[in-house]
Amino acid sequence: MGDAWLIVGLGNPGPQYETTRHNVGQMALDTLAERIGGRFAAHRTNSRVAEGFLRPGGPKLVLAKSNGYMNTSGGPVSALAKYFSVPAERVVVLHDELDLPFDTIKLKQGGGHGGHNGLRDIAKALGTPEFLRVRIGIGRPPGQQDPADFVLRPFGKVERDTLDVLLEDAADAAEAVVSEGLTAAQQRFHGRAAR
Repeated sequence: MGDAWLIVGLGNPGPQYETTRHNVGQMALDTLAERIGGRFAAHRTNSRVAEGFLRPGGPKLVLAKSNGYMNTSGGPVSALAKYFSVPAERVVVLHDELDLPFDTIKLKQGGGHGGHNGLRDIAKALGTPEFLRVRIGIGRPPGQQDPADFVLRPFGKVERDTLDVLLEDAADAAEAVVSEGLTAAQQRFHGRAAR
Protein backbone atom coordinates (compact mmCIF):
# COMPACT_ATOMS: atom_id res chain seq x y z
CA MET A 1 0.00 0.00 0.00
CA GLY A 2 3.12 2.17 0.02
CA ASP A 3 2.04 4.73 -2.59
CA ALA A 4 -1.59 5.21 -1.51
CA TRP A 5 -3.00 8.71 -1.11
CA LEU A 6 -5.91 9.61 1.16
CA ILE A 7 -8.12 12.34 -0.32
CA VAL A 8 -10.78 13.66 2.03
CA GLY A 9 -13.74 15.88 1.13
CA LEU A 10 -14.98 17.93 4.07
CA GLY A 11 -18.66 18.56 4.72
CA ASN A 12 -21.62 17.79 6.94
CA PRO A 13 -23.81 14.69 6.69
CA GLY A 14 -27.45 14.66 5.61
CA PRO A 15 -29.49 15.95 2.68
CA GLN A 16 -30.03 19.38 4.27
CA TYR A 17 -26.29 20.11 3.88
CA GLU A 18 -25.53 18.44 0.53
CA THR A 19 -25.73 21.60 -1.57
CA THR A 20 -24.30 24.08 0.95
CA ARG A 21 -21.05 25.98 0.55
CA HIS A 22 -19.53 24.13 3.53
CA ASN A 23 -19.92 20.85 1.58
CA VAL A 24 -18.07 21.95 -1.55
CA GLY A 25 -15.16 19.66 -0.56
CA GLN A 26 -17.44 16.61 -0.66
CA MET A 27 -18.97 17.79 -3.95
CA ALA A 28 -15.48 17.98 -5.50
CA LEU A 29 -14.69 14.53 -4.09
CA ASP A 30 -17.78 13.16 -5.86
CA THR A 31 -16.39 14.55 -9.13
CA LEU A 32 -13.07 12.81 -8.49
CA ALA A 33 -14.83 9.54 -7.57
CA GLU A 34 -16.69 9.58 -10.91
CA ARG A 35 -13.39 9.97 -12.76
CA ILE A 36 -11.76 6.95 -11.12
CA GLY A 37 -14.93 4.83 -11.20
CA GLY A 38 -15.09 4.70 -7.40
CA ARG A 39 -18.30 4.06 -5.45
CA PHE A 40 -18.62 5.16 -1.85
CA ALA A 41 -19.32 2.41 0.69
CA ALA A 42 -19.47 2.33 4.50
CA HIS A 43 -16.10 1.88 6.20
CA ARG A 44 -15.30 0.93 9.80
CA THR A 45 -13.71 4.37 10.39
CA ASN A 46 -17.13 6.11 10.52
CA SER A 47 -16.60 7.17 6.92
CA ARG A 48 -17.72 6.38 3.41
CA VAL A 49 -14.80 5.32 1.23
CA ALA A 50 -14.25 4.86 -2.51
CA GLU A 51 -11.02 3.34 -3.83
CA GLY A 52 -9.46 3.44 -7.26
CA PHE A 53 -6.43 4.40 -9.29
CA LEU A 54 -5.60 7.73 -10.86
CA ARG A 55 -4.57 5.82 -13.99
CA PRO A 56 -3.60 2.21 -14.74
CA GLY A 57 -0.40 1.51 -12.85
CA GLY A 58 -0.71 4.85 -11.06
CA PRO A 59 -1.03 5.55 -7.36
CA LYS A 60 -3.96 4.19 -5.40
CA LEU A 61 -6.48 6.80 -4.25
CA VAL A 62 -8.59 6.35 -1.14
CA LEU A 63 -11.40 8.91 -1.30
CA ALA A 64 -13.24 9.51 1.96
CA LYS A 65 -16.11 11.44 3.50
CA SER A 66 -16.66 11.42 7.25
CA ASN A 67 -20.12 10.38 8.45
CA GLY A 68 -19.83 12.96 11.23
CA TYR A 69 -19.97 16.73 11.22
CA MET A 70 -17.28 19.00 9.83
CA ASN A 71 -15.81 19.97 13.20
CA THR A 72 -15.26 16.29 14.14
CA SER A 73 -13.47 15.30 10.91
CA GLY A 74 -10.18 14.56 12.65
CA GLY A 75 -11.04 11.19 14.18
CA PRO A 76 -12.16 9.56 10.92
CA VAL A 77 -9.26 11.11 8.94
CA SER A 78 -6.70 9.90 11.48
CA ALA A 79 -8.29 6.42 11.58
CA LEU A 80 -8.26 6.22 7.77
CA ALA A 81 -4.62 7.33 7.57
CA LYS A 82 -3.69 4.57 10.03
CA TYR A 83 -5.85 1.93 8.37
CA PHE A 84 -4.42 2.59 4.88
CA SER A 85 -0.87 3.41 6.16
CA VAL A 86 -0.89 6.89 4.63
CA PRO A 87 1.46 9.50 6.14
CA ALA A 88 0.19 13.06 6.70
CA GLU A 89 2.20 14.27 3.68
CA ARG A 90 -0.03 12.12 1.42
CA VAL A 91 -3.32 13.22 3.00
CA VAL A 92 -5.12 15.74 0.76
CA VAL A 93 -8.10 17.64 2.21
CA LEU A 94 -10.58 19.38 -0.11
CA HIS A 95 -12.39 22.15 1.76
CA ASP A 96 -14.31 25.41 1.46
CA GLU A 97 -12.30 28.60 1.91
CA LEU A 98 -13.95 31.90 2.92
CA ASP A 99 -10.75 33.86 2.34
CA LEU A 100 -10.64 33.10 -1.40
CA PRO A 101 -13.04 34.56 -3.97
CA PHE A 102 -15.65 32.17 -5.30
CA ASP A 103 -14.34 30.05 -8.20
CA THR A 104 -10.70 30.21 -7.07
CA ILE A 105 -8.51 27.21 -6.19
CA LYS A 106 -5.36 27.43 -4.09
CA LEU A 107 -3.11 24.62 -2.86
CA LYS A 108 -0.90 24.45 0.17
CA GLN A 109 0.72 22.14 2.67
CA GLY A 110 0.57 22.82 6.38
CA GLY A 111 -0.08 26.18 7.95
CA GLY A 112 -2.86 27.34 10.22
CA HIS A 113 -6.54 26.52 10.09
CA GLY A 114 -7.81 30.08 9.57
CA GLY A 115 -10.76 29.42 11.88
CA HIS A 116 -11.85 26.36 9.87
CA ASN A 117 -12.93 23.86 12.52
CA GLY A 118 -12.60 20.86 10.20
CA LEU A 119 -8.94 21.67 9.48
CA ARG A 120 -8.30 22.37 13.16
CA ASP A 121 -9.69 18.98 14.17
CA ILE A 122 -7.74 17.12 11.47
CA ALA A 123 -4.43 18.77 12.47
CA LYS A 124 -5.08 17.87 16.11
CA ALA A 125 -5.99 14.25 15.33
CA LEU A 126 -3.07 13.69 12.93
CA GLY A 127 -0.69 15.37 15.37
CA THR A 128 0.54 17.69 12.60
CA PRO A 129 -0.83 20.39 10.30
CA GLU A 130 1.45 19.19 7.48
CA PHE A 131 -1.27 17.63 5.33
CA LEU A 132 -2.08 18.99 1.87
CA ARG A 133 -5.07 21.25 1.26
CA VAL A 134 -7.08 22.02 -1.85
CA ARG A 135 -8.70 25.30 -0.84
CA ILE A 136 -11.91 25.88 -2.78
CA GLY A 137 -12.89 29.56 -2.75
CA ILE A 138 -16.46 30.32 -1.69
CA GLY A 139 -15.91 34.03 -0.99
CA ARG A 140 -16.98 36.12 1.98
CA PRO A 141 -20.59 36.64 3.02
CA PRO A 142 -22.27 39.80 1.79
CA GLY A 143 -22.82 42.72 4.16
CA GLN A 144 -22.98 41.81 7.82
CA GLN A 145 -24.05 38.18 7.31
CA ASP A 146 -22.48 35.81 9.84
CA PRO A 147 -19.88 33.56 8.14
CA ALA A 148 -21.21 30.55 10.10
CA ASP A 149 -24.65 31.16 8.56
CA PHE A 150 -23.22 31.87 5.09
CA VAL A 151 -21.32 28.56 4.79
CA LEU A 152 -24.45 26.57 5.69
CA ARG A 153 -26.52 28.11 2.88
CA PRO A 154 -26.76 26.70 -0.66
CA PHE A 155 -24.87 28.39 -3.46
CA GLY A 156 -26.74 31.23 -5.16
CA LYS A 157 -28.01 31.02 -8.74
CA VAL A 158 -25.07 32.88 -10.28
CA GLU A 159 -22.63 30.64 -8.38
CA ARG A 160 -24.50 27.48 -9.41
CA ASP A 161 -23.98 28.43 -13.07
CA THR A 162 -20.21 27.91 -12.69
CA LEU A 163 -20.16 25.46 -9.76
CA ASP A 164 -19.62 22.36 -11.95
CA VAL A 165 -16.51 23.94 -13.48
CA LEU A 166 -15.20 24.83 -10.01
CA LEU A 167 -15.70 21.23 -8.87
CA GLU A 168 -13.85 19.95 -11.97
CA ASP A 169 -11.01 22.39 -11.21
CA ALA A 170 -10.82 21.19 -7.60
CA ALA A 171 -10.70 17.55 -8.75
CA ASP A 172 -7.99 18.52 -11.29
CA ALA A 173 -6.01 20.18 -8.49
CA ALA A 174 -6.21 17.07 -6.27
CA GLU A 175 -5.05 14.91 -9.19
CA ALA A 176 -2.21 17.33 -9.96
CA VAL A 177 -0.93 17.25 -6.36
CA VAL A 178 -0.79 13.44 -6.52
CA SER A 179 0.69 13.10 -10.01
CA GLU A 180 2.89 16.22 -10.33
CA GLY A 181 3.67 17.27 -6.75
CA LEU A 182 2.62 20.35 -4.83
CA THR A 183 4.92 22.92 -6.45
CA ALA A 184 3.98 22.02 -10.03
CA ALA A 185 0.29 21.90 -9.10
CA GLN A 186 0.53 25.32 -7.45
CA GLN A 187 2.12 26.77 -10.58
CA ARG A 188 -0.81 25.45 -12.64
CA PHE A 189 -3.60 26.71 -10.40
CA HIS A 190 -2.32 29.81 -8.63
CA GLY A 191 -1.93 31.85 -11.79
CA ARG A 192 -5.61 31.52 -12.69
CA ALA A 193 -7.91 34.41 -12.10
CA ALA A 194 -11.38 33.76 -10.76
CA ARG A 195 -13.85 33.42 -13.61
